[in-house]
Amino acid sequence: MTVTPLAGQDQGHGEGRLHEVTAPHDGGATVTGRDFPTNRGGLCRKGWSAAELLRHPDRLTAPLLRDPDGILRESTWSAVLPLISDRVRGIQSEHGQDAVAVFGGGGLTNEKAYTLGKFARLALRTSRIDYNGRFCMSSAAAAGNRAFGMDRGLPFPLADLGNASVVLLLGSNAADTMPPFVQHLRAAQAAGGLIVVDPRRSATARITEQGRGIHLQPTPGTDLALLLGLAHVVVAEGLEDRAFLASRTRGYDDVARGLARWWPERVQGITGVPATAIRATARLLARGARSAAEGGPGAYILTGRGVEQHADGTDTTTAAINLALLLGLPGTTASGYGTLTGQGNGQGGREHGQKADQLPGYRRITDPAARAHVAAVRGVPESLIPGPGLPAVELLASLGRAGGTRCLFVHGANPAVSAPDASAVIDGLRSLDLLVVSDFFLSETAALADVVLPVLQWAEEEGTVTNLEGRVLRRRPAVVPPPGARSELWVMRELARLLEAPSLFSDDPGTMFDELARASAGGLADYSGLDYAVLDGGPPAYWPYPSGSAGTPRLFLDAFAHADGRAVLVPVSPRADAAASRTPAPLLLATGRLLEHYQSGAQTRRVPELLAARPGPRLQVHPATAQALGIRQDDAVVITSTHGEARATADLSGDIRPDTVFLAFHFAGAGTANLLTGGSTDPVSGMPEFKTTPVRVTTSAAREHRPVGEERVAVA
Repeated sequence: MTVTPLAGQDQGHGEGRLHEVTAPHDGGATVTGRDFPTNRGGLCRKGWSAAELLRHPDRLTAPLLRDPDGILRESTWSAVLPLISDRVRGIQSEHGQDAVAVFGGGGLTNEKAYTLGKFARLALRTSRIDYNGRFCMSSAAAAGNRAFGMDRGLPFPLADLGNASVVLLLGSNAADTMPPFVQHLRAAQAAGGLIVVDPRRSATARITEQGRGIHLQPTPGTDLALLLGLAHVVVAEGLEDRAFLASRTRGYDDVARGLARWWPERVQGITGVPATAIRATARLLARGARSAAEGGPGAYILTGRGVEQHADGTDTTTAAINLALLLGLPGTTASGYGTLTGQGNGQGGREHGQKADQLPGYRRITDPAARAHVAAVRGVPESLIPGPGLPAVELLASLGRAGGTRCLFVHGANPAVSAPDASAVIDGLRSLDLLVVSDFFLSETAALADVVLPVLQWAEEEGTVTNLEGRVLRRRPAVVPPPGARSELWVMRELARLLEAPSLFSDDPGTMFDELARASAGGLADYSGLDYAVLDGGPPAYWPYPSGSAGTPRLFLDAFAHADGRAVLVPVSPRADAAASRTPAPLLLATGRLLEHYQSGAQTRRVPELLAARPGPRLQVHPATAQALGIRQDDAVVITSTHGEARATADLSGDIRPDTVFLAFHFAGAGTANLLTGGSTDPVSGMPEFKTTPVRVTTSAAREHRPVGEERVAVA
């Protein structure tokens, strides 16, 4: 029996969950929950069924190579790797070094994420690397960095939430996306202090009905105005923590002046949230903050993708942080602000070099000292490290274009489904001279590839992940991988050798982790005091964990990470261009997740139990809206935006606002939600606008229809 730690929603296990994977003699595996501070033995449906994917008949076990007739056929490692290196050399010789790009994933282990960044910059010698975390965590990261000087999802252990009397949760349907997390909200719920902000009456919002909590249901895209209204009440009624603001922050005066015009009645007209509810919420938060300051139960503000996945997501998250700072919550022992990480290694995956502007340890690639340090660790001249590349949306928009990307490596991602403006992304993928995808199933992106490389799944590999608390966890293999599948570390080592790359590339995770630790030394995300022995035998390890330390479970208790030790309140307000882009046509589409599926669905749609529960895309529509449009329950509908159209089945529900429709993004083919979303991005974080796409909805021409299915590609 092997204990396998997982962070984030890797296969839906939730943040920092531990489960046990048992490998019987027949080569199969079973999953059972294990008690751990973040999950206390709980798993969600995706977690319980995760082992079914380890021996799935669709599993890739040999490299696939597209033949001259356009058919993917099985090949060998000895044939495809030299072909890839030769093609890379030819493309770069003709089009330049940056004609080759890499797209990574937030589900990669720390070792793979670190090595992928190194592989891109030293083996491929390209600046063009980014990852799918740009679609997930980038706005929260940008807001945290500018307010606190550092980004860690939760700057406190998750278990601290269990002592809270007030929790404001914005933009997260945790009851569906990470069910074991909900138990940490029970104390706040029992105290009548759970406040959920969501345009939908989601499973999480319904929890407020079981206690004396509050559900605020704003118009999509108006969370920023709502947060400004809450902060206005705090300042106007003298509810702020003036001692905290004076001693631990800067920027209060400018923020306070800007809040003067966001009185609740005005905010009600923008958001649809009653002014009385805005005042009641602000006062409840202030009471919780005062209680915490006096040694009572804590108060917390938490954000999720619903407020972050916008073209103004950084400013909206900043407004949430400003509210927390006004109340004196961050940097204390019983209260705080945090953001909920959304991928399997969503925290660690964004720390060690697979972002366009980043070096290991959360260093900026433009920082001369950071470049010199990392170059010295790797034993290469600093000049070999390229400068910043393109964030994900720009990178994908460059595919196949003149002067753009001609070759793309994809690791741990399925952008054909998960990226905005999916039709354009698919066209770009098809136009490449070379597309190389590493995966364990033939995802929709892999089906478009010239070369598909079969790699290991989570229970077959060793490494580390970092959960939303900044806790570094060991992952150990529980089952033997199928013959033919290889570690991505091995793939990068072999390709680096063929490309005559400088520095070390090893397929041993421990070796790469040790280099990661040295490369991160002195950075914000400092792992230099960690190795596998420490992780195996020591107490919980929270970064920063510099050499000689015992780690940092709670950040900012003494100082924030800016040079002066203070947090920064940053004035923000809604941008006219962002508001104009959300004019309903006549509806606004919000995309999101379901209990049964995860991310692009490439894995969960292969689990019979999960697929049977949610076999295809269903568009949630308010009954009054449906009646006005002539739509009945289970009708086939067509959703149209300026970017494309998608098809789904109507699901009438009073749990959504009449001006809003909801579509999950887990499905492929004609049901792909991102056929509708566009390429507009946050100017600070590069985050796409996923939550407020203007759309029209009509009934399909034929009322009798087959459910929207999956596109499958035959492999010879």
